[in-house]
Amino acid sequence: MRVEEFDYDLPEELIAQTPLEKRDASRLLILDKETGEIEHHHFNEIINYLNPGDTLVLNDTKVLPARLIGIKEETQAVIEVLLLKNMQEDTWECLVKPARRIKVGTTVTFGNGKLKAKCTEIGADGIRYFTFLYEGIFLEILEQLGTMPLPPYIHKKLEDQSRYQTVYAKEVGSAAAPTAGLHFTKELLKQIKEKGVHIAYITLHVGLGTFRPVSVDTIEQHQMHSEYYHMTKEVAEQLMQTKKENHRIIAVGTTSTRTLETIMTKYQEFKECSGWTDIFIYPGYQFKAIDALITNFHLPKSTLIMLVSAFAGREQILNAYQEAVKEKYRFFSFGDAMLIK
Repeated sequence: MRVEEFDYDLPEELIAQTPLEKRDASRLLILDKETGEIEHHHFNEIINYLNPGDTLVLNDTKVLPARLIGIKEETQAVIEVLLLKNMQEDTWECLVKPARRIKVGTTVTFGNGKLKAKCTEIGADGIRYFTFLYEGIFLEILEQLGTMPLPPYIHKKLEDQSRYQTVYAKEVGSAAAPTAGLHFTKELLKQIKEKGVHIAYITLHVGLGTFRPVSVDTIEQHQMHSEYYHMTKEVAEQLMQTKKENHRIIAVGTTSTRTLETIMTKYQEFKECSGWTDIFIYPGYQFKAIDALITNFHLPKSTLIMLVSAFAGREQILNAYQEAVKEKYRFFSFGDAMLIK
């Protein structure tokens, strides 16, 4: 399939630059994937579409303040480093701007020497591998020196850094937020639980793929980067019980979807496990794990719009997006939401 088939027109003013004051006040487009029927609601009404016995699956990854601005020691040039993946101990895969200035052996200094990074290897597409040198606890230093790595289409400064975290973020390790989860409040989750809906947390650390456009002509040529995932024994048992009782598994976000589908594809069941996934879901894929999906509105020609097209059908998704544009929904990370049921 051609990547062009997943393009759509989006007026720039519909790209949300800031989060709404109330997380669950965003709009909610509901798409019935069987009939193509579309409804318009608000996110706090999501509870009306969740049934007792269903399991809502959330990704509890926590975004690192992974964007660092430093100085190249030899020339004092300003270098931006974005931490993507912890390879081992203090070695990280990073995206660097400008990459051409960083060779093997180059040292970048941050916070007047509080943190240093030495380039140990060069990868493709601006990727560099750095070993970090510091005294103390790395994550604490990162909290002091780093900022949230907002996507390139967000041009406004984020005043409250916590708004690029879900309220249930726990496991540190992502280079980007699982944005479908940004709509939930603690109060809404409590109400959902009280209704008899099970809530399960899995982890997928969002990595490089989020920042990479699809640069090939056909989908089949695209190579996904791998991301780390984890599922506990308790969650695996809960999900198997949900399946057994013929209730629905509702994934919150494409990251939860990819984790669930990876595990089910690999083991034909949910089980306690962790590993790396580079699963690429696009039309033609047969879903094995999820029954419904809560997600945001995704970039044209992205792997994420391909995933939702695989779930609901390309024409129905593009039709729903066209409707969302017409109704002036807010798009992308800080934008509105969609329930595909």
